[in-house]
Amino acid sequence: MTFYQTMTFYIFKSKIRVLSYAVLITILFFQNSLVAQVFTDSNLPIVIIHTDNTQEIPDEPSIYGDMKVIFKGDGIQNYVSDQTNPLYLNYDGRITIQVRGSSSQSLQKKQYSFSTKLTDNITNNNVVLLGMPSENDWILNGLAFDPSLIRDYLSYNIARKMGNYATRTQYCEVMINGEYMGLYLLQEKIKADTNRVNVTKITNSQTTLPFLTGGYITKCDKTTGGDSVAWQFSTYVDGDYTDFIHELPKPTEVTFEQDLYIHNVFIKLATTTSANNNSILNGYPSVIDLPSFIDFMLSNELASNVDGYELSTFFHKDRNGKLRAGPIWDFNLTYGNDLFFWGYDRSHIDVWQFDNGDNVGAKFWKDLFNNATFKCYLSKRWNEITQPNNPMNLNTLNTFIDNTVNYINQAQIRENQKWGTNSNFLEEIVSIKTFLSNRITWMNAHIGPFSICNNIIIPSLVITKINYNPNTNAEFPVSNDQEFIAIKNTSTQNISLNGIYFRGTGFVYQFPANQTISYNTTIYLASNSNTFLSKNGFLPFGEFTRNLSNNNQDLVLADAFGNVIDNVHYYDSSPWPNADGNGSYLQLTNDALDNNLATSWIATSSTLGNEIFLKDDFFNINPNPIENFIFIEAKKIIDVIEIYDLGGRKIISINANNTKMNVDIASFLSGVYFVKVISNRKSLTKKIIKL
Repeated sequence: MTFYQTMTFYIFKSKIRVLSYAVLITILFFQNSLVAQVFTDSNLPIVIIHTDNTQEIPDEPSIYGDMKVIFKGDGIQNYVSDQTNPLYLNYDGRITIQVRGSSSQSLQKKQYSFSTKLTDNITNNNVVLLGMPSENDWILNGLAFDPSLIRDYLSYNIARKMGNYATRTQYCEVMINGEYMGLYLLQEKIKADTNRVNVTKITNSQTTLPFLTGGYITKCDKTTGGDSVAWQFSTYVDGDYTDFIHELPKPTEVTFEQDLYIHNVFIKLATTTSANNNSILNGYPSVIDLPSFIDFMLSNELASNVDGYELSTFFHKDRNGKLRAGPIWDFNLTYGNDLFFWGYDRSHIDVWQFDNGDNVGAKFWKDLFNNATFKCYLSKRWNEITQPNNPMNLNTLNTFIDNTVNYINQAQIRENQKWGTNSNFLEEIVSIKTFLSNRITWMNAHIGPFSICNNIIIPSLVITKINYNPNTNAEFPVSNDQEFIAIKNTSTQNISLNGIYFRGTGFVYQFPANQTISYNTTIYLASNSNTFLSKNGFLPFGEFTRNLSNNNQDLVLADAFGNVIDNVHYYDSSPWPNADGNGSYLQLTNDALDNNLATSWIATSSTLGNEIFLKDDFFNINPNPIENFIFIEAKKIIDVIEIYDLGGRKIISINANNTKMNVDIASFLSGVYFVKVISNRKSLTKKIIKL
């Protein structure tokens, strides 16, 4: 770290350590002076900002300006002169912008937050920037205190490859009011949004159940942003505490009921972990989504993040969902890096950061680690993600680092010429690689075994129906109210639903305690119980509070510890059958099939019921593949034979009343079809191939 980077004030937690005015003047005197540069082109996107009347950008309030983003495409050189060619502009419009950060504000190179606006300067303008999903709130990360320039970028990419949301990032070079400002990360701001932290936005009028249950975003952080502390938890460092701050709803908007509710969720987490209570009914597994807490800890521990757990630590909770850890944020003091000038040297290979004697965070982190069950799952996940080609495998990490260094190599030279922040860039990269190698070795030796949670028997539950975009009519005018999913117990025994829930965000549901699903029985979860009853003639098992996506969604059914029972990611586009707003729903053709394959599903409008399926050997089809005739032979009388195409459209329906049938399909086009046999109100569907 250079003298200019470290000779700065640092606000540590909420206890402000500020240099005297005289010392600050000395610091500013010794900072590298700006180096005028002629910047013409880059292999990275180029962001050009002009503030109105060339105003200097303040900490607050935001000021107005114009921004252009020049990007021709991956692998194509971008030129500053391209700013006049609309064909090469990824964005060309209004923004509001201000300086962001706390300790980084003392640096000459500032960090910024900005919002994209319409020409009225008021209305938010949701736009796609550099391929990132449409939104209006963004950040220009100046890579403060990180001489490698890659720590945030590396960490966020690891987290996403682990299947978690982390802010999407794109390197770029920035000019402000005609002056070259160096290398930045354009990235998403953490906020509630379908493509970011996917929780429903709670309003101040939602103070009763079930609306009171979410969504929330809460953080542990400094109070330098002006936000008030909601509550504090003590840590395992004597006299120390962690500040919890509302992010959603905003501190100025949160109601008494909302504050009390989410505070009690954290209190329950603290009390259950302190008591070493891992009951799936009333212990910590009933409060938190274990996979998110495990991945959050592993992200912070691999990086040996000195701020982890205490600062820049986020949590979120969706309506009727469990408390989740993340997304990760602010990973500049990681992989051996720290604010050394102030005597801080905490990012080591041989320490757990939740127990480093300094920034350890609330007690529940260490209590979780000390719980044998949680630690087993932590170790199991660590073993999984460090395997070859997985996100935390050393070779995978080194390859990603090498590719990143090659990508920003020319820009980092200009960055150093401008600011002098990375004069030993390649040495810093080698240092990170060495750190990772040693850190992984140490964690392997200290994380413990995972044998007791390695061979968990999961219940035989299968997602068999999905109605994600129902059509509307005069009787049922609201599409969302008609949504449902079906889950079938495919075993020969009753299954307890204790602790079973839908993981993740977007679609969440927790089954109530002490409920069971009978063998060979299908249950339904609906978005509106009354509508479901009116339309289908029976009540659903339960009601979910967030609607299914009309495009695509991951439905992850899990046990209390996050072990996946069933997982379906459906789409509204080919090759998935068309059940998009046309009166059909998706139905699995056979519960023994892989329901993540589009070919395992059909689109159907059949009447619902507590459908009972025939056994797989009830009938046989010969031959298969088929040229002209299907020969069907069953063990008992077949009532009806139906054939559907791959899109779920019923082609023919035949009243059979026999155990054997020949069906002529010579006129069918070549392709995949589904044969459904109905006997005594039970059914079975099998796939055929027409040659």
